[in-house]
Amino acid sequence: MSSSTKPYMIRALHQWCCDNGHTPYLVVWVNDRTDVPREYVKNNEIVLNVAYSATKNLQIENDWISFSARFGGMSRDIWVPVGNVMSIFARETGEGMGFEVEPMPEDAALKPAPSVDQPKNDGDDPGPNRPSGGRPSLRIVK
Repeated sequence: MSSSTKPYMIRALHQWCCDNGHTPYLVVWVNDRTDVPREYVKNNEIVLNVAYSATKNLQIENDWISFSARFGGMSRDIWVPVGNVMSIFARETGEGMGFEVEPMPEDAALKPAPSVDQPKNDGDDPGPNRPSGGRPSLRIVK
């Protein structure tokens, strides 16, 4: 079985945004597998600025996207399964791509074990699960 094209498309569109002077944003479906600031989540979604200037140690891997960013002046570690990414787009033009939310296998770890480069983040606050049968929608965020 071949691997998903989703992480490759996310990396490509992120690079395209950066190369063209745009700000790449991710729309992420938030559930118990995401580690994001819950106070910024609305309708189980969060919009994240993933520009190099807004993040530290940005890693877009095949299974996870991780980085540190400031929210309300506090540095926070962000962990997002690639399957939870609903879209990536350029803030300035709205150009980008939407994706289906892909469920992770139940036996998958909630997030990878931290390595030497990735500090451990305690205090996970699991949020609500995605409703069954629901389909993510895409809306323009300005």
